[in-house]
Amino acid sequence: MKQLSKIRLKYIGSLLLTFLFINQGFGQESKPEVVDEIVAKVDDHIILLSDIEYSYLDMASRGALVGSSPRCQILQSLITSKMLLAIAEVDSVEVTDEEVESQLERRMQYFIAQSGGSADALEEYYGKPLADIRSEMRDDMHDQMVAQKMKDKISEDVTITPSEVKKFFNRIPKDSLPYFSEEVEVSQIVKIAKIGKDQKKQVQAKLFDIKRQIENGADFGELAKKYSMDPGSARTGGELPGWYKRGELAPEYEAACFQMNVGEISDPIETDFGFHLIQLLERRGNEFRSRHILIIPSSSDLDISLAEHELDSIRTQVIDGKIDFERAAKDLSDDKFSAPSGGYFLDDFGSTRISVDQLDPTVYFMLDTMQVGSISKPVTFRMADGKEAVRIIYYKARYEPHQADLKVDWQKIQMAALNEKKGRAEVQWVKDSKDRVYIYVNDDFKKCNILEE
Repeated sequence: MKQLSKIRLKYIGSLLLTFLFINQGFGQESKPEVVDEIVAKVDDHIILLSDIEYSYLDMASRGALVGSSPRCQILQSLITSKMLLAIAEVDSVEVTDEEVESQLERRMQYFIAQSGGSADALEEYYGKPLADIRSEMRDDMHDQMVAQKMKDKISEDVTITPSEVKKFFNRIPKDSLPYFSEEVEVSQIVKIAKIGKDQKKQVQAKLFDIKRQIENGADFGELAKKYSMDPGSARTGGELPGWYKRGELAPEYEAACFQMNVGEISDPIETDFGFHLIQLLERRGNEFRSRHILIIPSSSDLDISLAEHELDSIRTQVIDGKIDFERAAKDLSDDKFSAPSGGYFLDDFGSTRISVDQLDPTVYFMLDTMQVGSISKPVTFRMADGKEAVRIIYYKARYEPHQADLKVDWQKIQMAALNEKKGRAEVQWVKDSKDRVYIYVNDDFKKCNILEE
């Protein structure tokens, strides 16, 4: 199972873009030993036999294999993904480095949380530094996001009418209607604890002292291993792997690197991650290599108290009817993921009604002590990126477990119907777009009939 987890990490995006499956026959049995080879090509994008086998093992580990020819289905989905990428290049569909880094950071925080909240545990599990894990995932994440953006472009004009939603629902046999577990509507307003001036000065003073030690002959790498709070680079002497260009790291960090001479060490530089002592190792044009020592200030009780006081004031205004909770969340919450929806936790369909199984356990246990319609007092917690914060929770509604009902579950059913309609549009796009790209499939997979209409 550990090996399968490693496979999922390396090929994390390979199955998230699938939307076309065909069920025509290719032999199910794989050879005991596989020599890797190119099995398909879409323009310059290749698909290896190992890509198919890794995806097969991943799906098998999750019990997600369907149909009589799962490897054919996997190959079709991979070809579709490569088509999205190839045509996105022609149509100039792009994602920015900032978008990739933001999504990559969220994915890394998820993996860290799944490994017990420790970056060290994640590194030990996968047998490599955090920086290497990030580096391996970056290209896959970029391709995944470009392909998704292309998918969104394909189906951007697809809409669904109420009558189509009703027809979709009525097609589902009564004994096959999904059963929804207990659901709730919960919103939050978050305030991130700010770092006090005195704490910042203490960290800066410590980094200036480290800089003086280096200037007096101490080894930068050894001090990085001793002091740096970046678990990914500390063990490599603070060095970030590979070359970086503009837009891939924090703006303040990049600005310092482009202003320094090779070998120079910066004064302490503040970013959202903390304070850095940076040494520029190499630069070529708009790319650079660097190493750093990161120290992250810890929030003091005073900083937490200020955040609590601010949320207490907002809570009082909501209770007194001076401000709406959802509007306050949009305007005042520091959580950029929930603020746009009015602070609501959303399910996979974008609905504000979310199964309690999908809730953060700490939020779930808070609800256990609250009445529907109430707002909690400020509670401290740690965000996914490790920042200390305070939040108030609005427990808007609770829904008993029930079988899908068109009136009660309209939003979920509407989204499911829309996704089905988008899927049909995407399937048609694949058929219409095959002539825009060169597609090669080797003889071993010709029986999949990938290129047939």
